[in-house]
Amino acid sequence: MALDDDGVKGTDALSVALTVEQLWQPVPGGSGTYVRELAAALIERGDVHLIGVSGRHGSEPAAPWQLPADLEVAASRLPRAALYEAWTRLRRPRPWGAGRRPEVVHATTWAVPPAGDALVVTVHDLAFLREPAHFTPRGNAFFRRALDVVRREASAVIAVSATTRDDCVAAGLPPERVHVIPHGVAIPQISPQHVTALRQRLGLHRPYVLWCGTLEPRKNVAGLARAYARLLREQDVDLVLAGPTGWGDHREVDTALRDVPTDRVHRVGALSWTDLHATYAGAAVFCFPSFWEGFGMPVLEAMAHGVPVVTSAETSMAEIGAAGGAVLVDPHDPASIKAGLAAALASPADALAERGKRHAAQFTWARCADDTVAVYRTALASLP
Repeated sequence: MALDDDGVKGTDALSVALTVEQLWQPVPGGSGTYVRELAAALIERGDVHLIGVSGRHGSEPAAPWQLPADLEVAASRLPRAALYEAWTRLRRPRPWGAGRRPEVVHATTWAVPPAGDALVVTVHDLAFLREPAHFTPRGNAFFRRALDVVRREASAVIAVSATTRDDCVAAGLPPERVHVIPHGVAIPQISPQHVTALRQRLGLHRPYVLWCGTLEPRKNVAGLARAYARLLREQDVDLVLAGPTGWGDHREVDTALRDVPTDRVHRVGALSWTDLHATYAGAAVFCFPSFWEGFGMPVLEAMAHGVPVVTSAETSMAEIGAAGGAVLVDPHDPASIKAGLAAALASPADALAERGKRHAAQFTWARCADDTVAVYRTALASLP
């Protein structure tokens, strides 16, 4: 049953086909978190009839830990690569197969299916326009074709930050069709015992500065490493780098840390979800000096844990962090990053923790779902 505007149950839920294929990617990343949490929040509302859309996966498990248990998934007969190419080049097959045509098709990434009525597309970033050299020629071609589809067909576009909205408008998307809806944040409850056990296991016996993410050039880990090498001359803190190695030449990081004792830098790799959040919870400072991000989920996660945050000024991370007391720095200047780290370490922890938690509490997946459904209805209302 759906809820009418006045809260009375109606007879029909809004039918939505949501692309969930991202959850089968080897590293689903922040987009995968968005798909999983948004799907769960939409189902929880009760006024949306949601169907997930994926490619063919044969005997592969249906990512049970990522998908809501009660989400029906319509799998294409095509595997991911063929399905994505067919969508962008041929604008078929339709995502609902022989079933009921949904009122809204929501493409949660640049894999954009054809829509029966309203097409809504979430844009996390336009990295392929900012840094085309970071993608293969095939990847660039795919993303650009998808952008052309969005320009022609999307009834509404969801941008995850004002920074991404501005990029969308610069790329030719009509501003009246672009709606900013930030992500929510959901963190597990982490006990002090879990933090203590993890610190023992990882050899973290001193206060530490934490960074997490996929190691790639735009994350500016080399800038953080240079700043940390300077900070260590004045502060007795370690550096923890958590997350998988992505692409690119990371020798700059090694060069920046060549004079730092090896026991002060902990490259812990990819951690389980709960262990990662225990690492957040135990950090003295979280530093995320990326040159740019579409949103910057780790900043919000650290604030939700009450950890002081240092991040990049004039970016989407500043949108998230500034109101919560994050220290904003120039990511291109290691001296600025070092000064930001020193300031965060010197700040009263309780004041920053309370401010950050209070600010992060405003970013809920329920609110994200509310705003997303409002965009669905706006998209439908815009149809001829």
